[in-house]
Amino acid sequence: MAGWRPVLAATAGALLLAGCSGGASDDEPKAEGTPKKSSGASPSASASPANEPYTLAEDRAPKTRAEAVAFVRELTVRPDYFGTGYRTRDPFESDPAEWAVLGEDCLWRREALPGTVLASLTRMYELPAKDGKGPVYVSLTVTVHQDVVSARRDMAGSLEEALRCPGQQLNATDRVLDLYSQVNAFADGRSVISDDDLTETGSWAADGGKAHPFDWYKFRMGPVTVAATARHGSGRTETEDSTVTTDMGKGMTFVAASIDSKGRAGDAVEPTEQKEAGQ
Repeated sequence: MAGWRPVLAATAGALLLAGCSGGASDDEPKAEGTPKKSSGASPSASASPANEPYTLAEDRAPKTRAEAVAFVRELTVRPDYFGTGYRTRDPFESDPAEWAVLGEDCLWRREALPGTVLASLTRMYELPAKDGKGPVYVSLTVTVHQDVVSARRDMAGSLEEALRCPGQQLNATDRVLDLYSQVNAFADGRSVISDDDLTETGSWAADGGKAHPFDWYKFRMGPVTVAATARHGSGRTETEDSTVTTDMGKGMTFVAASIDSKGRAGDAVEPTEQKEAGQ
């Protein structure tokens, strides 16, 4: 699985350039707060505006839980962001007042949000089984923290989780194995995507069955973090698995472009009281 990482970075970087220069057109708790592999080099000082990372200024981010819930719900995340043939799963969305927490026993549980988190919404998608290939499950989580410091701490905590629990129980049947995280994976060659990003790979198995590739990617845009996982299905070649991972990266970049666009337009926050008064 090591070979997919440069592909993911290159794809996301290409989409970033197109988005910035053109105006930007689960059942899987790990998407919310787990460790990932980091592409850690920061943008060079000579980078043009088109090469700057997607971000969300803290003063334009949601300030209350009501604003944060509206923010995450209003973000468009279409199934085809992750490739042709994807559809929503049932259940589709999580409760934005909860997020997943990895216990000391390496088991994921959903818990009420801490005081430093305003909202966290996970959406689930799948590529149905077809032509002898098993289904692919993708989940994407957008979390709004109360400030940039809290978001940075969440990113740091994600790195620690993989080291603490290289094997993790996602739910009653699914388990992730051999998780691998790395910081500064691309050094100065890192593609500019966001303020901070992490990646992680491993494998997953259901009911003790055969293991298949597992990807996790997470990035921070100011006080907002976006994380996604992909559980690959059976019967795919290494090239097809790389496509699944690359397409997940593309989908995340579309979401990043949307968040960045909302911030630059100054409409990321519309005080609840004012919105209601104008209706």
